[in-house]
This record gives sequence, C-alpha cells and structure tokens, in this order.
Amino acid sequence: MGTYVFKLPDVGEGTAEAEIVAWHVKIGDVIKEDQNLVDVMTDKATVEMTSPVSGKIVALHGEPGEMAPVGAPLVELEVEGAGNVKAKEAIAAAPAPRAESKPEAKPEPKAEAPKTVAPKPAATIDTRPAFATRAADAKPLASPAVRQRAHELGIPLQYVPGTGPAGRIGHADLDAYIASGGKGVATGSAGPAKRDGVAQIKVIGLRRKIAEKMQDAKRRIPHFAYVEEVDMTELESLRAHLNKTKKKDQPKLTMLPFFMRALVKVLPDYPQINARFDDDAGVVHRYAPVHIGIATQTANGLIVPVVHHAEALDVWQSALEVARVSTAARENKASKDELSGSTITITSLGPLGGVATTPVINHPEVAIIGPNAIIDRPVVRDGAVVVRKMMNLSSSFDHRVVDGYDAAEFIQRVKALLEHPALLFME
Repeated sequence: MGTYVFKLPDVGEGTAEAEIVAWHVKIGDVIKEDQNLVDVMTDKATVEMTSPVSGKIVALHGEPGEMAPVGAPLVELEVEGAGNVKAKEAIAAAPAPRAESKPEAKPEPKAEAPKTVAPKPAATIDTRPAFATRAADAKPLASPAVRQRAHELGIPLQYVPGTGPAGRIGHADLDAYIASGGKGVATGSAGPAKRDGVAQIKVIGLRRKIAEKMQDAKRRIPHFAYVEEVDMTELESLRAHLNKTKKKDQPKLTMLPFFMRALVKVLPDYPQINARFDDDAGVVHRYAPVHIGIATQTANGLIVPVVHHAEALDVWQSALEVARVSTAARENKASKDELSGSTITITSLGPLGGVATTPVINHPEVAIIGPNAIIDRPVVRDGAVVVRKMMNLSSSFDHRVVDGYDAAEFIQRVKALLEHPALLFME
C-alpha cells in the first residue's frame, strides 16, 4: 500500500489560492477515481475537485472557509501500489490534518480515604432527564388525571419533560415544570411562548465573496441613485402579442430582452456609462460592445452571469441567451467567461420588484439598472384618469465618472424607447 497526496491544482487565471467551501468526503471513506472530494472557490467561480485515484481517505487538510494556496495538500489517500509520495514525506511536508474530534481521556480519580459528611437532602439533586425517552415531537404520555390537571393549569404537555417509562409525565413532572417557571401556568390557555437560542452561521464561500464585493462597491463608489416612472402599457401589450404568436422553437419573452434592446440602442451615445473604472490606476475603460450582466438569484446567493455582445442579438436571441447563462449559474455550471466581463448590469426582483430600489453597482462597472414591479395605476392622460401599467425604473451610477445630468438624460432616453416600443426595432 502507498500514500497519495492530492494537492490543490492551479485552476487558471493566475489564481494563487482558493477557499475551501465544502467537503464531500470524510476520513475513512473509500472512494473511486473521479469522485468529488471538495468544492473550492476562486475569485471567479466554485470548482469541484475530483480524485485522480481510488483509495481510502486518511487525512483532510483545511476547514470550510479556510484559504488553501495552490500546491498545498488537500487530501491524503491510502492507495494500491506506491502512491506519489512516501508516507513519512507526506506527514513531514503537510500541515496537521483535519481529524475527527474525540473526547479527551480523563485520568482515573485517585482513591481517597472516605470522609464523614452530612448527607444532602435528596430534593436538591435533580437527576431527571428532559424528555427521558420521548421525542420532542411525539405525543406526550400521561394519565387522565395528569392531563386534567395540566388542562386546568393551562400547561401544554408537549413542553413538559417526562421522567416515567417512555417519557411518561406524572404529577411530579408537572410540579417541577411549574417550579421552573414554565409558561402557561394558571392562564387558562397556552398563549405565545418565548423563543431562545442564537444560530451562528459562518460566512464562507459564495456568501463571503458577495459580502466582500458589496462592501468594496459601497466603500469605493459614490452611488448616485435615479428613479423614473415608465408607462409599460404598450410594451406589455406587444410582449403578450409576441408570446401568443411565437414559433414553437422561440422562447417565451420576459421584459428583460426589451430592456437589453433599449440599453444597446442608447449606450453608444453615453459611452461613459458603458464602462469599467479602474480606480486604482485612475483609468476609465469605455467599451464599444455591450456586455450585459444579468443579476441572478441562485441557491448559493446572487451571481451575475454575462450576456456578451448583446448589441448583436435581437429580442428572441437575447431571451435565449439570458435563459442559458442564468440556468448555468443556478446549476453551478457557468464558465469563468460566462461570469466575467460585464460592462453594465440589469438587476430585477421579478414579481417581487417592489416600488423602487437603490441597486448596488457591480464594481468595477459604473452603472446598474433595476426595473421594478409593473402595477396597474390610475394616471392622467389627456385630462382623463385612466388605468395604465406603470413601472418605476431604478438605477445607480458611479458619480465619479458619470454626472447626474447625463445619468438622468440616459434614463429618459431608455424610458422613451420602452414607452414607444416600435422604436426598439428601428435603426
């Protein structure tokens, strides 16, 4: 038998270290080649690390949330054959492995001469186990007399620890519950009960990356927020018509493809908004292509996959590409290219869009657009009150490189296209 040490490989793009997110094996597991060992996260994506060999896990290095440098040992396996290192070398070169916690052995107490002491009253020693042999969600066992007394006192029996056989509750258990200050005593009803306990959740993996990115964006970028009201009645009518008459191989249209078309038509006149600001170097990079980030909620947190060259896509192609990259992000299958390179971002809460938002800019971009919920509202048109489908369009801009006047004018141009959707399709 030999020892094989699996080390963190170079995952590309000059990554020097990666964060351990989750282990999928434990010490003692016998695994097969290509079995998933651990998930690690770089600045770009979460990567699954699979085993290049079959064997038995003898050591794991690092806890979730810890950073591992490239080339550092992650897993030690006992394998058939010689392995890739000698066992002694593996032990000498690697940091102490993560081992299963075991209770420390306590030394046997030394025998002492018996002392004569006054016995303590039995009542001061409570050896009754809580819910002795009864699961917390099981129906409590008690005699009719105990149930009647508990009912009169307003005590819900499911909260009373029972010390009898199978967790059976007796009168003594009721007395102890009352003495401990149990709720519902002599109130005639159970009433609301206090909740206790604090859950400590370590911020690791994608959630830590999101926290760091949001903190960095708010610390570095002076946000300028702008909210405008948009009449979406005509566009919503067009969208419904296109969905009703679409071909079988065409996707169902949401509002996102229309927002994307509006952006790619207006942004050439506002190059300072389709940009990324390298504030360390003091350089604004203005882009001719429009690479739109689509803020996507996933089970792991908010991820921004990118639709590259949105200027070259029509509404149907935009809908297909949004669905493709969003699905890849939700399934944790998005490539590094699909998660990088955006020049402006659209963020939407869909049906939870709310009245208005103040979206956080996706650094190092300089603008983010956030459509809110479309709501039927009474508005005045030509002196009459009519019901229209109205939406607030929220946006944030980096005030260091985008002036407030330009930001407002840009949103007004986008609004005009959305309110007159025929313009979206005219060159």
